[in-house]
Amino acid sequence: MIRQKKAVFLTALIIFILFTCFGCNAAMHSGPLSKTGFYFNTVITITIYGSTNESLLEDCFRIADKYEKLFSATLPESEISQINQAKGAPVTVSDETVSLLKKGLSYCELSQGGFDITIGALTSLWDFSGNDGYIPGTDAIAAAVSTIDYRAVSISGNEVTLKNPDTRIDLGAIAKGYIADQIKAYLNGQKITAGTVNLGGNVLCIGPKPDGSNYRIGIQMPFEEQGSVAAVVDVADQTVVSSGVYERYITVNDKRYHHILNPATGYPYENGLLGVTIICPDSVDGDGLSTSCFSLGLKDGMALIESLPDTEAVFITDDYQFHCSSGIGNNIPFQSYLD
Repeated sequence: MIRQKKAVFLTALIIFILFTCFGCNAAMHSGPLSKTGFYFNTVITITIYGSTNESLLEDCFRIADKYEKLFSATLPESEISQINQAKGAPVTVSDETVSLLKKGLSYCELSQGGFDITIGALTSLWDFSGNDGYIPGTDAIAAAVSTIDYRAVSISGNEVTLKNPDTRIDLGAIAKGYIADQIKAYLNGQKITAGTVNLGGNVLCIGPKPDGSNYRIGIQMPFEEQGSVAAVVDVADQTVVSSGVYERYITVNDKRYHHILNPATGYPYENGLLGVTIICPDSVDGDGLSTSCFSLGLKDGMALIESLPDTEAVFITDDYQFHCSSGIGNNIPFQSYLD
């Protein structure tokens, strides 16, 4: 028996709830304005308050388009694709690509390789975005694993070289967070002080709502319909980012294979976790930490979170229990719907 789930419209990790601004003075706070589009293999939605200028949203989507053309591993002309196709020759790339590569490598180090941006050959092999029930052979998986080693990425100025010509970079686990941060920075520069940037479940909140209240962000219930809420966190000027086994997966002969792959084995992680949600200031860090903490597992992942400033996390284990860092329920209001 083969079943498949795809993230066609949203990656089903985080949803907005109770987003409407109540009691706002319309003369002071116009909007909201909202626009939705499809970039980086996911649906993105930008919402802003305090402006009637729809060109701001158009600019946000131009920013998303710009970075997709730099960071995508599937667009042949992107800078990441140029690196992957160079067979070990140095490639000169933009400052933005260098910045994201360095950020990704920092999380490779922090997770001791559990998160690895050179996983491209393996993610391409499994191809969860289009997989209709295919499980790669053991030899093919072993060959892909042999190309994974973040230490094979050499950066000198704006030149990037892969020491192993067969290594392939995939920034899909961290690029959306970086793009969200760039969109927020642009909107802040345009005097937008309230709104949200939702890139396929990476939700980045701009300030509090216009009335001064927090945004209420719902954490998706694993394996339930889009919009089913497992818990809610209240945040302002922070990001809420999740990684979960229920985002993309296939089921073959009653065994589920999800998209969060272990670089050491080539197969999906099996560590008792259903999902990890990170709350922190910057979305690129939320992206890097959600996958890193998932790879580390509950104990070590929680220890990492507790060692970081201004960072909280919610882990959901396969018995549908929440495990929260010390700030959840204290400085960050939290409401569970699993009890």
